[in-house]
Amino acid sequence: MEEITLQIKYTEFTGLDQLPENDCKLVSLAREAAKKGYAPYSGFLVGATVLLGNGEIITGNNQENAAYPSGLCAERTALFYASAQFPKVPVLAIAISTINIGNTPSEIAKPCGACRQVMAEYEDIAGNPIRIILDSSDKILVMNGIDNLLPLRFKKEDLK
Repeated sequence: MEEITLQIKYTEFTGLDQLPENDCKLVSLAREAAKKGYAPYSGFLVGATVLLGNGEIITGNNQENAAYPSGLCAERTALFYASAQFPKVPVLAIAISTINIGNTPSEIAKPCGACRQVMAEYEDIAGNPIRIILDSSDKILVMNGIDNLLPLRFKKEDLK
């Protein structure tokens, strides 16, 4: 038997003013996208902003539905739209922000397992780590690559 330890790595910032300009823009757009989310059941609004290799910036937000789980998370909304409009253009970064009912950032944004796996797939397609920015009211976490959120993930080669 061998015990193995997995580690994640991220950089923590205490505010938008500490972020590089591009990351600040992505977080600001994710916060605005969250305000437009449709979350009448949970009151939990989420926005996501995706930066593509061609410079395009795509936003998305969560869309709930009374026929749960028919809704869709903000991350997948943005990533799927980006892929539909710009197929094969690599995803460089994604910023995710959550907002509570009072329209202020809330807890740190934590993508669900399905969203993490979708990010992993787009990272594999791109062939490079995606910069992941998780926003909250008091700190912002920035990590390089999905393995920092989903270290034991499915890969295409696992399915062969």
